[in-house]
Amino acid sequence: MEPLAVAGIRLGTTCAGIKYPDRRDLVVIEAAAGTRAAAVFTRNAFCAAPVIVARTHLAAASPRYLVINTGNANAGTGRQGLVDAEASCRALAERAGCRPEEVLPFSTGVIGEPLPLYRVVTGLPAALAALRSDGWIEAAHGIMTTDTRPKWASRRLSLDGRDVTVTGIAKGAGMICPDMATLLAFVATDAAVDEAVLRSALTEAVAESFNAITVDGDTSTNDSCLLLATGQSGARVPTEGEDYLRLADAVRAVCGDLAQGIIRDGEGATKFITVRIEGGRDVAECRQVAYAIAHSPLVKTAFFASDPNWGRILAAVGRAGLADLDIDQITIHLDEVCIVHDGGRTPGYTEERGQQVMARPEITIRVELNRGEAAAHVWTTDLSFDYVRINAEYRT
Repeated sequence: MEPLAVAGIRLGTTCAGIKYPDRRDLVVIEAAAGTRAAAVFTRNAFCAAPVIVARTHLAAASPRYLVINTGNANAGTGRQGLVDAEASCRALAERAGCRPEEVLPFSTGVIGEPLPLYRVVTGLPAALAALRSDGWIEAAHGIMTTDTRPKWASRRLSLDGRDVTVTGIAKGAGMICPDMATLLAFVATDAAVDEAVLRSALTEAVAESFNAITVDGDTSTNDSCLLLATGQSGARVPTEGEDYLRLADAVRAVCGDLAQGIIRDGEGATKFITVRIEGGRDVAECRQVAYAIAHSPLVKTAFFASDPNWGRILAAVGRAGLADLDIDQITIHLDEVCIVHDGGRTPGYTEERGQQVMARPEITIRVELNRGEAAAHVWTTDLSFDYVRINAEYRT
């Protein structure tokens, strides 16, 4: 399904030559006056200059424009990186007729290289001229780096007696791990929503989507997710009640689709793996076990080889660091096949049954801890030869 237009949002994309010639690498997103926004950003201490500037501008004004470049992360660039990020905002503001604080910058690409500001600035007129309400697909292409395909998602629902749309795009394929766990994601709705409600909806959505994925355990310097509400549909969403829940569900669904799209497009990935932990004392310990499995190179390479080496999963659960873990209570499944029961291999388990599951393109590891009622999931990939090649050749 193609992305649905969101009233009050226009997107323009161009080739600015930031890293490669003739590649879509500069995107401008225009939001109607009065648009409200909420955002989450990376917790990496070396956060990129555009992340710092975007946070500052969000605190000062409601956004009217976003300027997004690929090919250069503008991270690890010191004071000059901040100067360049601010300059890109001023350049767009001058051309668009708004204040610099109403422009949010976002960058993704190679870390540690100066932003080619001249190319960003000279590309802005073409991006502005390209602004249109159906520009989502072009913009999804324009924010890609090592992605092999664009990522978008949409939902339409009825709120306050009016039709409402939620649409988003995202990019990411490597350097994917929570806090935030996508490189860039932009989601918009035409509902009228207060900022506090937006923050609540986004926080809930991110917890189950972008903060529940990992490709390689590396948290980017540039991770950003922005949720915009233009209010152009006329549908007002209260702070609680059925309409809020329905909007929150739609935002969660769009973010979930985008997050899964990132995992399915993980660098060199051949398998989509769901790690589900059940029966924990709380969600935090369930996530702790899930990431111990999802981050294990031994587990991930076994999945790439379709090798039912279940001992690697068992070992990952055991080293996750849970206090007072009773291994005799743990059950582990690969899809429908039980591989571990009562602390050891399940009676009747055969290598052939494990092999059949491991050969599938989509697999669920389900671990039952039997020590509580909490549950959590993580989406991840296998680890292939191509992942090593892609990242070894990233700058060449």
